[in-house]
Amino acid sequence: MNGADATFALTLASIAFLMTVIWGGPLLEVLRRYKIGESIRIEGPQMHFTKLGTPTMGGLLFILPVLLFTALLNVVNLVRPVTGRSILLPLAVLVATGALGAWDDWIGIRRRQTSNGVKGLRGRDKFLLQSVIAVVAALVLFYGLDVHSLALPGYPRRIDLGIAYIPLAAFIIVASTNAMNLTDGLDGLAGLIAATAFVAYGLIALLQEQVFLVRFCFTVVGTLFAFLWYNVHPAQLFMGDTGSLALGALLGVVALMTGQWLLLAVIAIVPVAETLSTIIQVVSAQFSRRFLGRDMRPFKMSPLHNHFVLLGWSETQIVQRFWLVSLLAAMIGIALALL
Repeated sequence: MNGADATFALTLASIAFLMTVIWGGPLLEVLRRYKIGESIRIEGPQMHFTKLGTPTMGGLLFILPVLLFTALLNVVNLVRPVTGRSILLPLAVLVATGALGAWDDWIGIRRRQTSNGVKGLRGRDKFLLQSVIAVVAALVLFYGLDVHSLALPGYPRRIDLGIAYIPLAAFIIVASTNAMNLTDGLDGLAGLIAATAFVAYGLIALLQEQVFLVRFCFTVVGTLFAFLWYNVHPAQLFMGDTGSLALGALLGVVALMTGQWLLLAVIAIVPVAETLSTIIQVVSAQFSRRFLGRDMRPFKMSPLHNHFVLLGWSETQIVQRFWLVSLLAAMIGIALALL
């Protein structure tokens, strides 16, 4: 890849940002007019109840422009070899998981809270649909794009995983999907973390001369910056499951396409920590109640960002510090990819 390709990718990100910011205003008005968010129940510390009524389903703000920009850029290249057609996979995953998230958000908005407090899709139903999307994506990676290897930092050759790649790839996509969903809890947090991760993988793809993937990643970054224009504290718009599920699944697919998916645990260290804190919280509560006769949990509340809220950190402090950790982790991840 030459410098012109890198310049084009950065220019594309800037154009995507400007166009998405412009269309964000009308979208926000539509969401407000139809009260998309009016009945959303915010879970977490009491300070979050001030966010009631804020429009949600904001993932549409970046999903639709990414779809449009990528389709326009690749309409000619789609008839060329697989390097052009390969971009259809992340696009399809973005749309499928975004639609799943939108369905969940819409049910949550329109359905009254039941006696057991459940809103939106049931957890097992959502997980099943995520798994179906992930398995299909893994099959396309393996059979359609001939991607079935693992890159190790410092090791010159890629490790061919054979058929074992399919369940591993599906697990990566589902795990990344839910990790980003857990991260989406504070104004600007998920957007900043996701944008940083896509920059990192965009640069890794640049090193691998995956031209189409570089352009795609930086298009996503540009639209995410535009989303943050409306989502930073105090947020005018939430991404909802429409955005968080789509971003998580997309990040997993992009990581798999580069072969550097082990580095996802480093580059996405904040979503990983959010997920681990939730798992630890649930397991410790069940274990302590069963064997110790009392409820003992290591965190005041999970996911991890809620723990710091209850410790007295301000929302902007948490978001800024988590983002700094994410930025450092992304730099480490890129450095490891260079080995």
